[in-house]
Amino acid sequence: MTAQLNSGDTAWLLVSAALVLLMIPGLALFYGGMVRIKSTLNMLMMTFACLAVVSIIWVVYGYSLAFGPDTGEGLIGNLSLAGMAGIGPDALTGSSPTLVFAAFQMMFAIITAALLSGAIADRAKFSTWVIFVAIWVTLVYAPIAHWVFTPHGWIAEHLRILDLAGGTVVEINSGASGLALAIVLGRRLGFRSEPMRPHSLPLVVLGAGLLWFGWFGFNAGSALAANGSAGLAFFNTQVSGAAGIAGWLLVERLRDGHATTLGAASGAVAGLVAITPACGSVNPLCALLIGLAAGALCGYVVGLKHRLGLDDSLDVAGVHGVGGFLGTILIGLLATATATGGPRGLLFGGGLSLFGRQATAAVTVAVFSFAATWLIATALNRTIGFRVTPDHEHGGLDLALHGESAYDLGVPGAHSAHPTRTSSPANA
Repeated sequence: MTAQLNSGDTAWLLVSAALVLLMIPGLALFYGGMVRIKSTLNMLMMTFACLAVVSIIWVVYGYSLAFGPDTGEGLIGNLSLAGMAGIGPDALTGSSPTLVFAAFQMMFAIITAALLSGAIADRAKFSTWVIFVAIWVTLVYAPIAHWVFTPHGWIAEHLRILDLAGGTVVEINSGASGLALAIVLGRRLGFRSEPMRPHSLPLVVLGAGLLWFGWFGFNAGSALAANGSAGLAFFNTQVSGAAGIAGWLLVERLRDGHATTLGAASGAVAGLVAITPACGSVNPLCALLIGLAAGALCGYVVGLKHRLGLDDSLDVAGVHGVGGFLGTILIGLLATATATGGPRGLLFGGGLSLFGRQATAAVTVAVFSFAATWLIATALNRTIGFRVTPDHEHGGLDLALHGESAYDLGVPGAHSAHPTRTSSPANA
């Protein structure tokens, strides 16, 4: 049957792409508020650099590697679509223009790369980060996207997993890669001995709110149509995010004696992360259970990092890796035929087959992401250096790397490097 353009599907995919784009400045604010005041702008810049680098790569060859015709083994696309060659306004992917689909997927690639920055906050060279992002998107993100998101990718074709919106491609991938980066760059100066509290919880909450808003496009947009599957994904996204807050705060209350604003924001993200792969495969009650479990588990795991001596600065592995892994394998238990149109999880009479396939895919992506990222980061660290000097780290990366600071607090040197440009006074 010849594909036909559907204006409703196209409109929803355009809106969804814009919603996912909004998640990127949302992530910048979320991360920017979580770090100390002296490296706020550096976190924003690491995120915005991904907007530039990944967008350029996506046009030149990234889309072709991820979604181009398969090279034969389901591992990577060829370069026949490099430069978006042959893709005109009338070309269709499903019921929407291919250029709209490509833009939607571009946003996924951008935010996945940006997520990694949280693992190495306060200590990475900006120049090396830009180079790393270009290499990582090429050698890690594009192959995994091809494996999972294309019909002939080896995970999609042979494991036949359920992953509507990228629990493997985005969440497990970023979590495992973030862990590798944190290990290669080592701990921040003062880790375990100095307080490293967020400098602006209002920014964290604002960022989390923008992420949550954009996540509706991320998950429901992945249905690639304005239909019931999109509606289910939309509803499950809200339910799981809300339950994630409850799960995280419950752990905080039992462990620490109080529920925190940072915990609420982090719990929401944990719930949203876990439902990302499962949003089109489970009913709303199961979505609630997934969010509750993710909030509780991620909240517990994040509390272990100081004991383990692992400085995953902003908990990329603890939230995205753990939450994505949990959501991906719980599909094997909680998927319903009503939601999927066929496959069922173990608890709904589907047996162990789906659970085994989901777990295999999750482990495979995690191992590949960790190993490949470790190799890339180690090579860069040993050649051009990936970590800033102790003096720059101690003084803060905003002034050292960017020549400006987030707030003018009346401190000598704490001002913009642009003599002809002024900023509004900070309401800090």
